Amino acid sequence: MGRRIIISGGGTGGHIFPAIAIANALKRLAPDTELLFVGANGRMEMDKVPAAGYAIVGLDIQGINRKSWWKNLTLPFKLYKSITKAKQIVRDFKPDVAVGVGGYASGPLLHTAAQLGVPCLIQEQNSYAGITNKRLANQVAKICVAFDGMERFFPKGKILFTGNPIRRESVNVRNKRFEAIELLSLSPNKKTILLTGGSLGARTLNACMLIGLDKLAAADIQLVWQCGEYYYDELKQAIGNRYDDRVRLKAFLHRMDLAYAAADVIIARAGAGTIAELCAVGKPVILVPSPNVAEDHQTKNAQALVDKEAALMVRDVEAPDKLIGTALDLLNNRAICDTLKTNIKQLAVLDADEVIAREVLKLAEQKRVSK
Repeated sequence: MGRRIIISGGGTGGHIFPAIAIANALKRLAPDTELLFVGANGRMEMDKVPAAGYAIVGLDIQGINRKSWWKNLTLPFKLYKSITKAKQIVRDFKPDVAVGVGGYASGPLLHTAAQLGVPCLIQEQNSYAGITNKRLANQVAKICVAFDGMERFFPKGKILFTGNPIRRESVNVRNKRFEAIELLSLSPNKKTILLTGGSLGARTLNACMLIGLDKLAAADIQLVWQCGEYYYDELKQAIGNRYDDRVRLKAFLHRMDLAYAAADVIIARAGAGTIAELCAVGKPVILVPSPNVAEDHQTKNAQALVDKEAALMVRDVEAPDKLIGTALDLLNNRAICDTLKTNIKQLAVLDADEVIAREVLKLAEQKRVSK
């Protein structure tokens, strides 16, 4: 009989893609594994997980709204309702292990699973641990991390350095530049910037590119611009057809491998999943951390790379004035590009998904032996 594993969490691509990567690794290592995802109703995972071929159940849960306190008034009721539903899910599915990847649903599900005697593992993607994972730390058996120094948040004996799971198909860029140039209709003779604002897009990055297009055009630079579906129509209208020969505006990039392969310099937010992919790709990177995240963890993620001379960082508030100039300077400085490429590649962890999956299977085996 196959092992039964629950994977819980989501909210953004930074949580969902690692979760799916772990699920895929579990199926590779133990094909008879039964998997169930638990997410938050109305969030990305409710679409992305079924698209990856896995079943998912939704909890009616939300995070703390830091901008509008009155929107938090229903939170205790939603939390109680989610814990009640989580108990039913755990009792019905009877998992051997519960895995949490962060996000709204992760807290109620893992807390409930631990209370019901299910071994739990959490995967903390960031260099600054999230509130949910910090609260769960004493209830779980293993804590998989991707940055050094995480013992300041978690019991040292539970920590296992694994790196962050990545979408393997997205970072396989070797020998794909010609294919990328062809598919994206780029010139092979021009330098290329890839700007990616993550799965939802990034307002600051989009605004910086919009005001910087003339500078990029004057420098004969071409741009692959992943702006996010929410911003696409507005930007398409603002740009018109003035830059058709050098700007490829995309709501979403379905072939990230080709976008990465085409790039000479990459501009991105500093989510942990994005950073894990960028390390594997090994291109010069400028990180613009989002200020709209808990505990400013993206700045801490970015600083961890800057300290190792593996990336450049431009703060969000400074980006309108500095980002385009920083990108142009980097494109024209081969020595710095070479240093960044060498150092960021050394931080790549390519098999984090399988390392974590093996830990999950180990916990499942220990549970069955102890019965």
